[in-house]
This record gives sequence, structure tokens and C-alpha cells, in this order.
Amino acid sequence: MTSRADIPPMRLESFFPTYKFPNHAGFLTPMPTGSRRTRSGVCAFGAPKGMTLTTFDDLGLSKNIVATLTTLGFTTPTPIQEKGIPVVLGGRDLIGLAQTGTGKTAAFGLPMIEMLLKDEKRPDNRTTRALILAPTRELVNQIGDNLRSYLRRLPLKINQVVGGASIGKQQLQLEKGTDILVATPGRLLDLIARNAISLRAVRYLVLDEADQMLDLGFIHDLRKISKMVPPKRQTLLFSATMPSSIADLAASFLTDPLKVAVTPPGKAADKVEQHVHFVAGQNAKTEMLKKILNDNPDGRSIVFLRTKHGAEKLMKHLDATGYSVASIHGNKSQGQRERALKGFRDGEIKTLIATDVAARGIDIPAVSHVFNYDLPEVPDAYVHRIGRTARAGRDGIAIAFCGPDEGRLLRDIEKLMSIEIPVASGEPPANLARPARPQRRGGGGGAGAGGNNRNHQGQGRGKSEGGAKADGRPAKTGHRKGGNGGGNGNGGNRSANGNGQNRSGNGQARPARSGTAGGRRREA
Repeated sequence: MTSRADIPPMRLESFFPTYKFPNHAGFLTPMPTGSRRTRSGVCAFGAPKGMTLTTFDDLGLSKNIVATLTTLGFTTPTPIQEKGIPVVLGGRDLIGLAQTGTGKTAAFGLPMIEMLLKDEKRPDNRTTRALILAPTRELVNQIGDNLRSYLRRLPLKINQVVGGASIGKQQLQLEKGTDILVATPGRLLDLIARNAISLRAVRYLVLDEADQMLDLGFIHDLRKISKMVPPKRQTLLFSATMPSSIADLAASFLTDPLKVAVTPPGKAADKVEQHVHFVAGQNAKTEMLKKILNDNPDGRSIVFLRTKHGAEKLMKHLDATGYSVASIHGNKSQGQRERALKGFRDGEIKTLIATDVAARGIDIPAVSHVFNYDLPEVPDAYVHRIGRTARAGRDGIAIAFCGPDEGRLLRDIEKLMSIEIPVASGEPPANLARPARPQRRGGGGGAGAGGNNRNHQGQGRGKSEGGAKADGRPAKTGHRKGGNGGGNGNGGNRSANGNGQNRSGNGQARPARSGTAGGRRREA
């Protein structure tokens, strides 16, 4: 009998075109899908029965890269890495769906580095062999830093280009060519217009956090860039959510892709403890925030607001009242943003006030609390915000403040996540129709809410009575009924297409709540 050791890693793909991974961490138990092609037009992917891929050695990476990962303390791949790396090494286009903080950068970066090292050709002047696009400056810098850590003593060159930094310096960096270029779409097009970089030699194209790029209005830039990249390329698309607009983007960018999904869309990290405070208005939000910060002096918190003006105003108020605070948003220069992040990462700043520009570009495991001071207009943004805590295996607390005019936003968030966020204080508005509680008691199962042709696990819930803890969580006093239970539920197709609509006085289009984002590109 042929042993697993006798199977070349690059041939793994031929064994399992008809399997689909369930959401297991550490071990991969395949489930037959019945056909090679799924309803969405992409192929499912999994490991042959009886085989598990639990170390980086099993994934087909070279000894040098594995040794570097071991030095960095990485020995066991995350689920998205286990499932994605063999696909990329096999040369297939890939759609990767995973929540933030699950190791997506390594999932595309490690196999890309492996393949670039095997091809010893050096890049020509003003060209790049691999292109990674990301929506924000912070995420571009984070990806670049992570990739450099994998390249210890390896002869590959990485450059990153973002808005807000000197374009002249970036031109000089690209003069002699680069192996991997990480960029925001807007700054990349600016450099192309100056003939500072050509995409004619790109062999690998990665779209990271594709859903946010659409939300920020980058769709037209992405289409321009795709026409400049050779059609003979490998394209990888990663996203935390999969709205219909992402499916449309994948259909136009990728060729016969494999789809790897490790978490259902709209699911938060398991270790995030969520609570909502119903408050009377903005002043009540500020006082509640200050109280919780005072009660948790050793915590490190990110506070999210919807607008740049609101974020800056709250930061100045907290700073004037003695809090260790900084802000990060689109009106800040690149240097200001980097200094704020460094101070927050080093612990010199305890509270970071941010808009959604930072929701996917902060990878700091020490974040203990995430506050949704303003609930986001787009429900998916809530998932990305609270994904800034409970990283690297730690626990985290996500606290939302819901004002009188935000009931609809809370209801949309709970509908997306198929949960009812526990109330820590205050009374929900009388007209707030929240997801129904399961009717069965004492450990019974509730009906799961699901989209078209999908099953979701239900969970028995109970009512908790009592005040709020110092850290914003509800006290454990009072009586709780109900328990965990399983259940399957099917629902109709809840996806919807929408166009960007003009909702502001200056005529700037904003993205619709669902569907394709409209409006002009905004450099984040």
C-alpha cells in the first residue's frame, strides 16, 4: 500500500476534486459533495479520506520555509492555511473565505514565495512578478511585514506602495524591479500613470479583503488593473464575506477557481464575547465608554465610529480628560497613522479611536476590548470590527452602544450573524424586532436561521437578569434558562443586489447596503 509519504505534494489535487471541507480546526474530515462543481460554479476542495494535513511539512513547502516558520514559532497551520496552501501550490485559482485573524496572509504568501523561489528568473526593471492588492494602508503594511518575516535569508525582494507616502521615493524603490509588490489600488494606478511600474510580468495576482475594496469603491480600479495583468496568471481572492458582488468579481477575475471556506459568512470569532448597551444618546455613549475604560485600566481598546469628524472629536475629548488615546482615520497622514499604531502596539497608547479604515489593518493580539461606539451602516463591518479582538487564541470582549436611532442597524447585524446579542444594560426600543428566541427550554435546541440551501446550527438561549459588570459584560446574577442545542433550519435566499445610491448633499455616491458598491474610489 502506498504510504502518505510516497505521495508528492504537488499531486494532491488529483485525489480530491469532489470533497468539501467542514469547519474543523486542526483535522480535516472530508465530506463528499456528490459532484465536482458546486451550484456557485466553483469547485469544492478537501483531503482524501484518511489523510490529514496537520503540519507545514505535509503541505508541500520547502525545508527552508518550514525551518523559518519553526523559528517564528509556527508549527501547525490554521484551517485556511491547511486548505489553501495545497491549492495554490497546485496552480489553481482560489477563492478563500475566512474571518479576519485566521492567517490568510500565510495562506497565499507562503506558496507564492515557494513558487517564486523555484523560478530563479529575476524581475526586469520597473516590473513585479507578484501583485497583492489590499484596501487600506495599514493592511498593505501588515502584509508586507508578514511576508518579510517569512523571507529570512531568502533572495526575494518585497516592496509596498500606499497613498499618503512620498510617490517619488516609491518610484525609486521600484526602479530595479521587485518580486512581490503589495499595493493599494489607487496608488498603484498613480505609479502606472508615471511609468514607474509595469504589470506585464505579473504571474500571481492576489486580491485581499476583496469585499472591503468593493465597499470603498475600488471596483473600477480593480477592473483597470486586471486588464493590465497578463491573462495567463494565477489569481487568488480572499474575503471575510461573500456577497453577490464578490461572486460577480470572482467570475470576471478567476478561471475555474477552487473555493475554500473555513467559517460561514457573518460569523464572528468563537472567543469574542459580545454585549450591547442601549443608551439614550451620544453623551450617554461617551459616559458609558469612560466608565468601562476606567474599570479596565490594564485593557487595550479600539473604539469604532462611523465618521472621521466624530472619531477626532471623541479622541480630543478623551485626551483632554486624561485618557491615553490616539485616533486613526482617513484624514490622518500616513506618518500620523503609523505613529498611532506603533504607540498602540507598544502599549504606550491604551485606547485607539478609529473609523472602519482600521477594521482590517490592525493585527495586535493584545486588544482586549472593541467598542462599537456607532453601529456600522453595513452589517458586515461589525464582524470585521470585532475581529480586532480575540486574536492569536486569546479571549476578547466586543461592546456595542445602541442609540435610539440605531435599532435598525442592530437588527441587521443580528440577522446577518443569526444571533441575538446579549443586553448588558438599558432597554431595547419597543419597535425593535430582534431575532426570535428559541422556544424550547432547558438544553433544548433552537431552529437555525439560514440562507438558501444552507444549514446552520441553532442554539438554545435563555434570559439573563442583572446589571452590567465593570468590563461592560452583564453580571452573572439572576437566573438563566435554556442551554445549548443543535438544530437545522433552512431559509429563503436572502441575498440582494443593490446599486450605490446618492445619500449625501455633495453628490458623492455611497455604497448600497447590499450588492455592488457604487461611487468613486476613496483612497484609504
